[in-house]
Amino acid sequence: MAINCQSCGKALGDNAQFCDGCGAAVNAAANQNQGTPPPGQNQTPPTPGQNQAPPPNGQYQNPPPGGQTPPGQEVFSQEDIEKNKVMAALAYFLFFLPLVACPESRFGKFHANQGLLLLIVGFGGSIILGIIPIIGWILLPFFYIAVAVFGIMGLINGLKGIAKPLPIFGKFVIIK
Repeated sequence: MAINCQSCGKALGDNAQFCDGCGAAVNAAANQNQGTPPPGQNQTPPTPGQNQAPPPNGQYQNPPPGGQTPPGQEVFSQEDIEKNKVMAALAYFLFFLPLVACPESRFGKFHANQGLLLLIVGFGGSIILGIIPIIGWILLPFFYIAVAVFGIMGLINGLKGIAKPLPIFGKFVIIK
């Protein structure tokens, strides 16, 4: 019997433990007993202290409850995170720094990848907007502000030990 995600309504396989669409944990028994909720609506909101669904498009800093990680999400060891927080944050200034200082760190490589993506988007966007007369020149300062905000977000995530992709372009992987 096929089940649907209680968070987004996507059809899931019988043995699915996490939704492929939003990453929410699947509760098969509740789904079969309560029927399928409309897409985007939860029938029962989570209570404080209850296991929350994993962040969509986010990556775990620690293994989720139950020890199972949804497909496409990476788990970083707490030791790796604690040891390389500063290098991960500095990746948003010099993306290659974690690759040189701590080449074995997967957490550092994640933030080095995010820093490289930010550099490519910032450089490419400034060239494109610089070529477009008047409208591009007007949009250029706003673009620089957006790139700076993304850089600050990444820096804060690195210092906090969080491996969350940057909005819009953070899902791409260049450095593996």
